[in-house]
Amino acid sequence: MNKKILFLALLGVLVLPTLAAAATLQGMSDAAAQTALYVATGVVIVLWVLTGILFLTAQGEPATLNKAKMALLAAVIGTVVIIIASTGADTFVKSIFGL
Repeated sequence: MNKKILFLALLGVLVLPTLAAAATLQGMSDAAAQTALYVATGVVIVLWVLTGILFLTAQGEPATLNKAKMALLAAVIGTVVIIIASTGADTFVKSIFGL
């Protein structure tokens, strides 16, 4: 599937309805942050599952184990970024817009 079409479909289904439901700028900011958090959490969960599958199917092969280790590092970094972003991004965005 074309990546642009998939991106626009996800944008239309996930982001636009939550932004349209908000009445104020602060509501739009909160809705966008919440939607981004949901999407990022889903991506990290899929990444953790794929990392587990990579480790299970590696069977001691060094190349596959190295790929699984890199996926584990990406999953850990993604999880940390989501935790940091969920606690600090809301405050950062509100301070920029003066909300």
